[in-house]
Amino acid sequence: MKDTPVVFSLLILCVLAFLGELAAGNTSIDWLALWPLGLFDGGSLGDSRFHPWQIVTYALLHGGALHLVLNLYALWLFGAPLERRWGSQRFAFFFFACVIGAALVHLTVAEFDLAHGGTAYPVVGASGGAFGLLLAFGMLYPDAELMLLFPPIRVRALWFAIGYGVVELVAGVAGTAPGMAHFAHLGGMLTGYLLLRGAEWLP
Repeated sequence: MKDTPVVFSLLILCVLAFLGELAAGNTSIDWLALWPLGLFDGGSLGDSRFHPWQIVTYALLHGGALHLVLNLYALWLFGAPLERRWGSQRFAFFFFACVIGAALVHLTVAEFDLAHGGTAYPVVGASGGAFGLLLAFGMLYPDAELMLLFPPIRVRALWFAIGYGVVELVAGVAGTAPGMAHFAHLGGMLTGYLLLRGAEWLP
């Protein structure tokens, strides 16, 4: 991990934050998870549980051990080769930009949902950043082969990224798998795509 210090630090931070969740219970969710602005929920921004720092801190929290393990695996699988390619500073900028982009997209969609009778719920997890890394990996290493678990077949990284993005879009529009922040995942991918297209120094 000496050549990927940011990835290593993110893994440690997420594990420590998860242990903190287990110890603090709902207190960490109330203060660090990403809550909707609540502007269309009969209140005002001052009445909501949203705080500006949540657009970053939500990525360190996770909804359970499986959620944590899957995100850490994605951070390692896609993040390590990208950090080696870009260097730690550029990688850190890319990852946290995707985390913030995912949060902003989710907040926008959440406000729309609240305006149409939806319910507010907090979002946690590094998935937004991980999806940005997946998109970048698929674009920069399109011919790399990934082994799926179900079904156990090999898929090119580019097609895996595209396919996962389509699944998230369909699930988000159709409202399947409620409780999952599909548009946050898409927001992370969109941010990653814009950064790759707009910053020639990054690749």
